[in-house]
Amino acid sequence: MAKANKTSGYMQSKANRGKGPLGDREIRYKSSLQNTILDVLRARPGWQEVPGQNTAPNTKETGKTGQTSSSSKQEFNKVSEGEWDFYWCDREWLHANYDTMFLQEHQKILHFRNHYELTRKNLMVKNLKRLKKQVEREQGKVEAQSFDFFPTTYELPSEYHIFVEEFKKIPGIIWIMKPAAKSQGRGIFLFRRLKDITDWKKGEYQPLTDPNREVPETYVVQRYIENPYLIGSRKFDIRVYVLVVSYNPMKVWLYRGGFARFSNTRFSLDSLEDTYIHLTNVAVQKTAPDYDPEKGCKWATQQLRQYLTAKHGVDAVKKLFKGIDNIIMKSLQSVQKIIINDKHCFEMYGYDILVDDTLKPWLIEINASPSLTASGKEDHDLKFGLLNDVLNVLDLENRLTGKEKRIGGWDLIWDDGLVLADDGNMDCSVHGSSISTANSFLGCHNDRKKQLREIYTTAQAMKKS
Repeated sequence: MAKANKTSGYMQSKANRGKGPLGDREIRYKSSLQNTILDVLRARPGWQEVPGQNTAPNTKETGKTGQTSSSSKQEFNKVSEGEWDFYWCDREWLHANYDTMFLQEHQKILHFRNHYELTRKNLMVKNLKRLKKQVEREQGKVEAQSFDFFPTTYELPSEYHIFVEEFKKIPGIIWIMKPAAKSQGRGIFLFRRLKDITDWKKGEYQPLTDPNREVPETYVVQRYIENPYLIGSRKFDIRVYVLVVSYNPMKVWLYRGGFARFSNTRFSLDSLEDTYIHLTNVAVQKTAPDYDPEKGCKWATQQLRQYLTAKHGVDAVKKLFKGIDNIIMKSLQSVQKIIINDKHCFEMYGYDILVDDTLKPWLIEINASPSLTASGKEDHDLKFGLLNDVLNVLDLENRLTGKEKRIGGWDLIWDDGLVLADDGNMDCSVHGSSISTANSFLGCHNDRKKQLREIYTTAQAMKKS
């Protein structure tokens, strides 16, 4: 793990803190994870790790970063909720403890209670399909076309027969099978023929004649996107970070930084069993025999945007990134009335977006726990700034006015309605042409430290006046 930089918490001394519900005392935090988020929390001035318990056991005790032993979890769970102000918890802890907690006014915790409505692959598609049908019924088919950003998808085993009917309509196309609740590429495979999933069907789909048999694992089967955009003959997807601080009213922030993840092998449809070709997950790619950890398989989103603009022009890239904005907002709106809103909760999602050879963006999946483990220095710098700015947006120190449209690398894109960029904030221009009037700057220059100094100075002056 990279060493935390104690000097990186600029403008965060007690002198600059506002008079919030915590007064002048230190902010007490806990974390279930031992990776970049813990680096950020420990480096943040005025923040104190809750003493007397194992916030995130070290690797000597666990054997693996970010995982806790059962004994340390038991010790961890004994701590009273009132002893912390901020908790970056894992999903398992939330599900086990949330319903029995009574949170004080100022406390903040990662994850909404039923975040899985958006992050389980089958539920995500179910909610998108439902909202699309509603829009088509109320506003017409043309408006409903704005939802055409996810591949044809079925849930198995419940929709197996419907899938077979669709499969037979266009024989020979490629489909991809994914476990609904797994991540990092586990359990995924591609196929062209129904008999290719015979083994899966036998193991998962047979009637439950044995009352003691476990319920079959849920899968989704999707049409595979056979025409991905290639760079250097390799497939890639884009990791986009989205922060939701409220679902009612909806308030959404989009991070400027991110990265494109490339496959380690040249793209081909002749080898469906080769996961190094078809899956861009770092967890998959780093197991390739010729994987180079120094070289890696990532581009910064800013680098990708510049490459695409040089090759296709401003307007085409503007349309692509506007399409990504549409994916983000439509997906969040599909669960807005379902997610249990709680002022104590927030969510940082990791969206995975695939671009095809027509520059159309496709939603692949949404992660409630995007990896915060750094794969190298550049990755650590990105995630350190990203997470530090999450804390800046949440503003437990009460240093901001609450009216900011940008905080560090986060841009406010929705505040109970579309947020428009200020006239003087069109800072993602290419050849002098602003990309959009929307306050969205994915892949744009991220001068976060300079911007933070400016808004803290402005906020301090406004509070004094």
